[in-house]
Amino acid sequence: MSIQVNHVFKRFGDFVALDDVSLDVPAGGLTALLGPSGGGKSTLLRVIAGLEQPDSGTVEVEGRDVTGLTPQQRSIGFVFQHYAAFKHMTVAKNVAFGLEIRKHPKAEVRRRVNELLELVHLEQFAERLPAQLSGGQRQRMALARALAVQPEVLLLDEPFGALDAQVRRELRTWLRRLHDEVHVTTVFVTHDQEEALEVADSIVIVNQGRVEQAGTPRELYDEPASEFVMSFLGPVTRFQGQQVRPHDLVLHPEVQGAAVGAVVKRVTRLGFEVRVDMEAEGEPLWVQITRAAAAELDLEPGDVVGVTVSTPAPVA
Repeated sequence: MSIQVNHVFKRFGDFVALDDVSLDVPAGGLTALLGPSGGGKSTLLRVIAGLEQPDSGTVEVEGRDVTGLTPQQRSIGFVFQHYAAFKHMTVAKNVAFGLEIRKHPKAEVRRRVNELLELVHLEQFAERLPAQLSGGQRQRMALARALAVQPEVLLLDEPFGALDAQVRRELRTWLRRLHDEVHVTTVFVTHDQEEALEVADSIVIVNQGRVEQAGTPRELYDEPASEFVMSFLGPVTRFQGQQVRPHDLVLHPEVQGAAVGAVVKRVTRLGFEVRVDMEAEGEPLWVQITRAAAAELDLEPGDVVGVTVSTPAPVA
């Protein structure tokens, strides 16, 4: 099911949370709402869900105006950052809850719960309580519970924000695989750029209540519409007064031709890559190079090297 947000405004007192926001979410896609804290992305998600009413503007699901409908009437599943599990219920009962309150037959509920627990790899934990699960397992349970009622749209509000980095990486890979199996239109909020780039089909950058840019990860990374988008989606540094990706800078052992001279301040080895902090033309600069390139240059603090920009050209 596609989602269309049309000229939505939302204020909380004097604070403008959403300022004339329009957005198209394609059917069956996995879309990330990415932006800084307080930028409006969670408010936008809650307006789509029906948990907040816009001051003006409309929300449509598959061409149907749902602006005045409750979340239940919109056929939307919602997963919060902190699971919102029923602590006294088993995993299976938590997943079954939405089906039971809708009076589905017991046999159908049992079959659907078994299918979903298998889908999220929790079938062996069906009789455990949420407190007996890890954070990652509880989040998978929350996703199964949201999917149980077969929503037309699935909304996730920073679903992995409370988890440590390793579990986040595992779960976002799992979420991508899960989405490819169920194909439900999914929108998730995140402030993690790497998460958005890795998981999403499309990314919407939200800042100060406005949509800065929307497009595929490649489009936003390679063709940013503004300095803000470029700086928020991926690493940046400044070279000769312009923003540039640090991996688009090339280091040369000598200052020749168009190269700019730079003094090495620090060399930091970060696993598969090497970060070189430098000073060029009186301004700080950092460059991201491979271990092989670093070994060939054999850089030490105090060395003077040449710096040039490879394509793509920097954004002004």
